[in-house]
Amino acid sequence: MNFRKAYKEDLPMIVRLLADDALGSGRERYEEPLPEEYYQAFDAIEAQAGNQILLAVEGNKIIGCLQLTIIPGLARKGMKRAQIEGVRIDKNFRGNGIGEAMFKEAITIAKAEKCGLVQLTTDKQREDAHRFYEKLGFSASHEGMKLIF
Repeated sequence: MNFRKAYKEDLPMIVRLLADDALGSGRERYEEPLPEEYYQAFDAIEAQAGNQILLAVEGNKIIGCLQLTIIPGLARKGMKRAQIEGVRIDKNFRGNGIGEAMFKEAITIAKAEKCGLVQLTTDKQREDAHRFYEKLGFSASHEGMKLIF
């Protein structure tokens, strides 16, 4: 297994992963052709410094993905932080340490970027994910809130 940044041609496989669970199936549209919004979003990610989609790849198959964004800030004496979102592992590969290895790679990138912390949000319904993140050392130190429109 290797890690690499995503390319535009990877989008169908990434969206397939994002849509392949109970919550994602209601949020995403994995279809042929892929909706243009995904390509526009990918272009915006690529254009923003410190923003990337990290892939776990075995052979030619994408088996995991996450979005890693480096966020400069003024708080905490100008500390940068890394935000992880959109984490998915192919259901046929779960339980094999791929998610843990992918997080370690993302954390290594965050440290190389001199981030002082790594943060993520996770849906309250994803109890298995909560246990996974806690096993990796993450703690539910803050209450998150969102305004969706």
